[in-house]
Amino acid sequence: QVQLVESGGGLVQPGGSLRLSCAASGSIFSINTMGWYRQAPGKERDLVADITSGGGKNYADAVKGRFTISRDNAKNTVYLQMSSLQPEDTAVYFCNAVITSIQSGWRRTRNYWGQGTQVTVSS
Repeated sequence: QVQLVESGGGLVQPGGSLRLSCAASGSIFSINTMGWYRQAPGKERDLVADITSGGGKNYADAVKGRFTISRDNAKNTVYLQMSSLQPEDTAVYFCNAVITSIQSGWRRTRNYWGQGTQVTVSS
C-alpha cells in the first residue's frame, strides 16, 4: 500500500506564510511527478504547482512569485512554501503523486492523493 500524508496547514493572517509537507510511504519503486492542488468551497480542484523527478517545476499563474515547490527524493517528500498569502488562497490543499509501486512482485503505476489539509487566510 502507498500513502501520502500531508502536514502544515492552518490559520494564517493575510501576508503571512505557511509550509506544507507531503510524505509518501509504502512499497514504492519510484515517484514521478509530485504536486499540490487546492479546492475552495463550491469550486473545482485546481493545480497549484507540480515538480518532476528531475526538478522541473510548473506553477499556476495565481501563485507565481509567491509559492515555491520543492522535493526531497531521498525522503519521498514534496514541500510547498507559501508566502504573501491572501484570503483567496483559502482552500483545502491536496498532495498528488504519480507513483510506481511493487505489488505481488509486479510494478504498478497510478495516481495517488493525500487526505487534504486546510489552509485558511483570514485576519
